[in-house]
Amino acid sequence: MAPAKWRGLEGLVGVFWDAEGQAGANAYYLSPDPRIVIFFNEVSPHIRMSNRESGFGQHDRPMTRALYVPAGVPLWTRFTSPHRFSHLDLHLHRDRLLRFLTPSVGGSVARSILRRPVEIQDVGPIATLAGLVVDEVSKPRRHAAYAESLVGSIVTGLLDIPTDEDETANGRLTQAQMNKLVSCVNASLDRRMTVAEMAEVVGLSESWFSTVFRQTTGKTPLQWQLGRRIEAAQALLVKGDLSLVDIAAQLGFCDQAHLTKVFRQVVGQTPATWRRAQASS
Repeated sequence: MAPAKWRGLEGLVGVFWDAEGQAGANAYYLSPDPRIVIFFNEVSPHIRMSNRESGFGQHDRPMTRALYVPAGVPLWTRFTSPHRFSHLDLHLHRDRLLRFLTPSVGGSVARSILRRPVEIQDVGPIATLAGLVVDEVSKPRRHAAYAESLVGSIVTGLLDIPTDEDETANGRLTQAQMNKLVSCVNASLDRRMTVAEMAEVVGLSESWFSTVFRQTTGKTPLQWQLGRRIEAAQALLVKGDLSLVDIAAQLGFCDQAHLTKVFRQVVGQTPATWRRAQASS
C-alpha cells in the first residue's frame, strides 16, 4: 500500500511495511541471520505459517503478533483471506546479538537463546517499543543510539531469556519451561526428539535437564515424549478415519508393528482393541 521505509543501524536494519495480502498469496523466508517481526494489527485469522513447504493443512499454525525467527530457519506463510497489515521487520546480525546478550547471560546461554524460535500473540509493551522504532525508521530525529537501544529492549522483551528463577535451583522445571517443551514436542510428533534437543528448548545442559525432568515428571524425557506420541495416536484413533499404517507414518513410527508394540507397552492394549473399546463406550 505504501513504499517500505528502512534505516540501517549498527548490526541491524529496520524496515516498516504497510501492505495488503490477497487470499492464497504465499511467501517464503530464509536468512543466515535472525529476524524479528512485529505486527501492529491482528493477523492470526488471515495468515498461516509453517516451517515446512508442504506443511499447510497439517503442520501450519496462525501467524502471531510478534515472532523471532532464528538464523537458518525457513518460514513459509500463506494468506487465507484478504488483509491489510503493517509490521516492523528487524533484520539482525547474529554476532551483534551475541555481543549484546553475552555480558548478561554468558556466551553458551546466549547462543542457545538465539537458536530458539519465539512466537507470541500478547505483544504488550513490545508493540509500544516497536512503534517508537518505526518513528525513528520513518523520520529519524535522534541519534542512532536511541533507536538501537529501543531494538535492544525489544530483543530482551521478546527472546526467551532465562531469569534467575528459571535456573531450576530447586531441581524442578518451571511451568513456563514445561509449556515450552509441550509446545515443541507437539509440533514435532512425527519424529523422536533427542534429549539434547529437548534440553536446548528450555536452555539447560543435557545432563541437568535429564535430572530435573525426572524430578518434575517422574519419567525420563524419552518416556514422557513417547507418552505424548501415544496420546496423539489415541486422538487419531478416535477420529476413526485413519488406518494404523497411516497413523504410524504420521507419528514417525517405523511401521504399524512398531506402533502396535509401543502402544501396548504404554496403554496395555493394542491400538485395534483400544479403538473398538472406545467405539463401543
